[in-house]
Amino acid sequence: MLYMDYAATTPMYEEVIDTMTEVMRKFYGNPSSLHAMGADAEQLVARARQTIAAMLKCAPGEIRFTSGGTESNNLAIRGAAGRYRHRGNHLITSMVEHASVYETFRRLEAEGYQVTYLPVDETGQIRLNDLKKALKDETILVSVMHVNNEMGRIQPMEQIGQLLRERPKTLFHVDAVQSVGKLPVIPERLGADLLTCAAHKLRGPKGIGFLYCRRGVELEPLLHGGGQEEGFRSGTENVPAIVGMAKAVRMAMDEQQAFAEHTAGLRKELVRCISTIPELVLSGSKQPEDMAPHIVHFSYPGMKSEVLVHALEQRGVCVSARSACSSGAEKPSRVLLAMGASHAAAVSGIRLSYSLQQTHEDALRFCSALQEVVAELKPAASQKGRRNS
Repeated sequence: MLYMDYAATTPMYEEVIDTMTEVMRKFYGNPSSLHAMGADAEQLVARARQTIAAMLKCAPGEIRFTSGGTESNNLAIRGAAGRYRHRGNHLITSMVEHASVYETFRRLEAEGYQVTYLPVDETGQIRLNDLKKALKDETILVSVMHVNNEMGRIQPMEQIGQLLRERPKTLFHVDAVQSVGKLPVIPERLGADLLTCAAHKLRGPKGIGFLYCRRGVELEPLLHGGGQEEGFRSGTENVPAIVGMAKAVRMAMDEQQAFAEHTAGLRKELVRCISTIPELVLSGSKQPEDMAPHIVHFSYPGMKSEVLVHALEQRGVCVSARSACSSGAEKPSRVLLAMGASHAAAVSGIRLSYSLQQTHEDALRFCSALQEVVAELKPAASQKGRRNS
């Protein structure tokens, strides 16, 4: 099976599996315990924090362990909104954020906060002028994702960070789940006060992540209890997963340059192939530097994405469909609609995502399967197009 769904999750590094296995066997003490076995576990957690901090060029005390990207995003947004509500109740995000961000803002809106959802252009990028116009004296938080999880558009994070540096009372949260280990991610360089990462997106274990929280920033905790993570996140630390995540972050960042060069070549090959099929429409910017090298997105207007996913699977290829169908009801992609795509395109999106493990031969194999599938489905797509015309 050719797996091209790395933006959903990734296979773990073998070295990470080995390390976690050893930790589970030998270091099962509770890091909060006062005895020697607890101290040993606590030391492993401290080393993991130091490793991640070194990779992000920040202080170890600025790394807070969580259960993954969703919890980190919720902690950053709800935590900042609650802690700094005395400064104002205005929040800003974009219309193309991951659901763990977008739905959190929707919930806060229902709780009385005022939320501005920034629009995007046809490539999926927010406009800095829109952000400037949206900012108010009451704005306490801006949250923007670094790389869009659906179609791979890179947002202008350093420009946003530079703009917000002039507003010390407005925090900047970056959802970097799809960029850590793939693109250069240094919170201070981005101007980020808060930054989210999930380990399983970079060949680490599932169920673990971290939130970079700049020194001096306070958050209302989501969980209450033992006061772990200096009160930011109560709950016994998952020591094997934390150690595994630190190793995965280090390994991913060590091979980041090779990753970027290799996946950029694959992207070029895949874009060339998709461009030769008239029925398909590529998403995002035509400028490669605007797009994450490890994600390609396209639509097949007139054909539901689920049909394409299953047809490709029958040919041994795993890809992702962003839009979902339930009981026959079409659910268009919120991201594609925000980019101005038609309903037909928004229900037919396909995401390809890959890593160093895929070869150019794999790209050619995918292209061959895609050409076969489109040729097979073309009559059905044409009939549907005529019915909808």
